[in-house]
Amino acid sequence: MNLIFKAGAAFSLGLCMFAGCAREPAVQAKQDSSPISIKATPVVAKQLQRDVESVGTLFPYEEVTISSEIDGRVVEVGADLGDSVAKSHVLVRVSDEEQRYLLAQNEAQLRQSLERLGLKDEKDRVSDIASTPDVRRAQADLTDAQQRFARARSLTEQSIGSRQDLDAAEAHFHAMQATYDTTLNQTRNLVREIERIRAVVDLQRKKLRDTTIYAPEAGRVKERLVNVGQYVRPNTPLFTLVKIDPIRLRIEAPERMAPWVKTGQFADVSLEAFPNRTFRGKIWRISASVEQSKRTFIVEALIENPYALLKPGSYCKARIHTDKLDTIRLIPTLSINYVFGVKKVYVIHGDSIEAREVKIGDRFGSDTEIVEGIKDGEKVAATQVTRLDTGVKVKVEN
Repeated sequence: MNLIFKAGAAFSLGLCMFAGCAREPAVQAKQDSSPISIKATPVVAKQLQRDVESVGTLFPYEEVTISSEIDGRVVEVGADLGDSVAKSHVLVRVSDEEQRYLLAQNEAQLRQSLERLGLKDEKDRVSDIASTPDVRRAQADLTDAQQRFARARSLTEQSIGSRQDLDAAEAHFHAMQATYDTTLNQTRNLVREIERIRAVVDLQRKKLRDTTIYAPEAGRVKERLVNVGQYVRPNTPLFTLVKIDPIRLRIEAPERMAPWVKTGQFADVSLEAFPNRTFRGKIWRISASVEQSKRTFIVEALIENPYALLKPGSYCKARIHTDKLDTIRLIPTLSINYVFGVKKVYVIHGDSIEAREVKIGDRFGSDTEIVEGIKDGEKVAATQVTRLDTGVKVKVEN
């Protein structure tokens, strides 16, 4: 029993000594607490020019899909992905054999019809229907029949000719008159038929020309969709061409900035692909409406791109320089602390801190606009902001 008691007493004494050792540093830490050394910065009001910052995407100035207009087999492809092509550059050739045969057939039909009208060249036109060969022949037959009828009537009146001859002459005259009218109508129809055949010939010549497909404008090949030997039909896509000099930048600006943005203003554009370079664009289009779901409107700028450094689809950051001047409060961005979804700054009152929630505006380099929460002339902590809160003692360094 005595041995057990002594062991328990020793264990209790050890626990007391351990507890004493554990509490001692806490007391010492409380005794060593001292003000936090910080640097301070005043809240400055400045008159600055407003900029509109946004992100956007590059688009080609123009984009066109070249399609086939005829049936045929591709015999030549004159460009490929990424190639730069000039206006009228040959992109595709389609076999023209069938089109040449059809054109020869239509031209022969046209020449045959022209000869019936006494025309030598396909550009000739009939100025007077009565001057055509068929009509002149019908007119001559009609005149002869009329004269025969007149003579037969005269002889009959003189009781020299028979009534039978007069009736035959009169019938022949009426027949020739009907033949003349028919020939006149047929000739008119032939003139119209020639015009139709001319149109067929012109259309066939166009189809023959369409076997060679040219670039409508200078540009670059975005996509090649055809190969040699492929059979194409009308409206089959062959190439997609883009014009990227200049290139379009499309950004979305907040609706509250609509009065600030105007055509002709300049924008500085930066891309991740060129971290140490800024491109200059010029505003040329502004949307007339606001996107209701985003409360933004579209702004487009043109950027010179002579060496094709900028590519459509690239992500960009843009800063539009406006004419809007405002007097605003600025503090260093590093003075703002983001705590649980709230932006705070730490205003210095003597040797202590007052934490305030603030509403921020635009950024200007390394400074940030404060819309609400502080006043002109107040000083805020510029360092150690993550260690500060209301009531914390501080020492401001010079």
